[in-house]
Amino acid sequence: MTGATGFLGSHLTGKLVELGAEVAVLVRDEVPRTPIVQWADDVAIVRGAVEDQALVERLLGEYQIRTVFHLAAQTQVEVSNRNPMSTWTANVLGTATVLEAARRSPAIEQIVTASSDKAYGTQPELPYDESMPLLARNPYDVSKAGADLIAASYWNTWALPVCITRCGNFFGPGDTNWQRLVPGTIRSLLERRSPVIRSDGTLVRDYLYVVDGALSYIDLAEAMADNPGLAGEAFNFSTETPTSVLELVALLQEIIGSNIEPDIRGTARHEIPAQHLSATKARKLLGWAPRWQLEDALAETVNWYRSYLAGTAG
Repeated sequence: MTGATGFLGSHLTGKLVELGAEVAVLVRDEVPRTPIVQWADDVAIVRGAVEDQALVERLLGEYQIRTVFHLAAQTQVEVSNRNPMSTWTANVLGTATVLEAARRSPAIEQIVTASSDKAYGTQPELPYDESMPLLARNPYDVSKAGADLIAASYWNTWALPVCITRCGNFFGPGDTNWQRLVPGTIRSLLERRSPVIRSDGTLVRDYLYVVDGALSYIDLAEAMADNPGLAGEAFNFSTETPTSVLELVALLQEIIGSNIEPDIRGTARHEIPAQHLSATKARKLLGWAPRWQLEDALAETVNWYRSYLAGTAG
């Protein structure tokens, strides 16, 4: 797996370890363990950059990898606007490197690679479905669309057994990036402060519970093992509950029992006004459905942060 120490990757790695899988992860930087990295002693850790071709080939060969989950990416829109080259290196070149290494490995049976709803760009109709063209324009969005198209090219040219996931914004336990909407809002409300909203609050997004996201990746890999004919497909995973920023804040206010109003800055730039996904294809071809609906998942998330922040303060 690549991207194992990221937010989604940490949950996915933990689930794989729970299921008894033998897991090898590629880790670039030494970073403090997050509250959800509890699996570090149970996996093989290979250190290096995802765009290092020889290293990725060694990982796949020496650890006899059969299933690849490729999640490594630079995921912050603001970072990509400041430094697009590092984003394109990690997201585009990194994806090409992993897929080329997999193409050279005779043991690989299935690959699940992470794209994003951002790859769709601005569409004339919503929700996004997998038949729509990728119309990304901004640096981060373009990096995800490029990685997405590279994966498709490896299937179409060399029949590499790869599927592509496109999800919206993940939230849930363990995310301590307080710049993100859900953890930042929860912390502010629990500490009786106004949550800061960078946009004008009207942006509509797709939100998926991170545990559902991790299980979706496993569901897809297992479906590919049972049905090799799925290779080359892209799948949206979504609760199909489009929600504006202010609607999400209102849900969190209700769950927490707070009437503190947000501080709406309206400083966000280069943001698509509305993005949300149809999961019809995943439901039909994979028999997939989310385990958690938005309100229930937000309530579980709030409970986790209550305990986490109380422990931190203690």
